[in-house]
Amino acid sequence: MKSKLHLALRVTLLPRDTNKHGTIFGGVILSHIDLAAAIQARETCGAQHFVTVAMDKVVFHAPVFIGDVVSFYTETVKVGQTSVTTKVFVEAKRGETGEEVRVTEAEVVFVAVDKETWEPVPVTGC
Repeated sequence: MKSKLHLALRVTLLPRDTNKHGTIFGGVILSHIDLAAAIQARETCGAQHFVTVAMDKVVFHAPVFIGDVVSFYTETVKVGQTSVTTKVFVEAKRGETGEEVRVTEAEVVFVAVDKETWEPVPVTGC
């Protein structure tokens, strides 16, 4: 499946990103999902002003641990008149074993907006 997806972002998460259980906060993962999806939207439709309007179908399958290398794979699933929807698959390569695990997935919807008025504008360049 990775061959059809784009590697948008890869990070190693640190102790500052953890909760009291020693796993990475879900909000940290969501922040990186948003960044990876934004990169994909720009790759698909060029340098427009996109804003995130929805994160849908976020599913946390497994925890992420300190030292895991976390990869965010993306694909564009829909381009509308003013919006772009991106699917993000998150995989962690375990620091101690090297095992790769699907940890999270989500869909992110962006709307193209005018940089002056912040009103929706047609998506171009796709």
